[in-house]
Amino acid sequence: MITPILRMFELAKAKEFYIDFLGFNIDWTHQYEENMPIYCQISLDHIILHLSEHHGDSSPGSAIRIKLNNIKHFHSILQAKKYAFSNPALEKSPWNTVELTVIDPFFNRITFYEEMN
Repeated sequence: MITPILRMFELAKAKEFYIDFLGFNIDWTHQYEENMPIYCQISLDHIILHLSEHHGDSSPGSAIRIKLNNIKHFHSILQAKKYAFSNPALEKSPWNTVELTVIDPFFNRITFYEEMN
């Protein structure tokens, strides 16, 4: 299993996007001591991501692709939330997938996709 690490700058903003909007759960957080960068794990079904405030862990503006079953259902859940900062659409790709792309507050691009039969 591969666990991507995405850069973040503020845990509260990350929670608003990943937890409140996308529906991930926070599994754990780690901080060596107060006023040090935070590192955490979030998950949604089979998807596990690490978010890090540590400057050496990742660069803002990364891009990842995540395979997802029933992307239309996931899209309807996101649409119902009426999140002010993102309104992703479903798109059919030339490589026979349906895709939904979101950009987090730290410019990381996440493309959820489902292969079409």
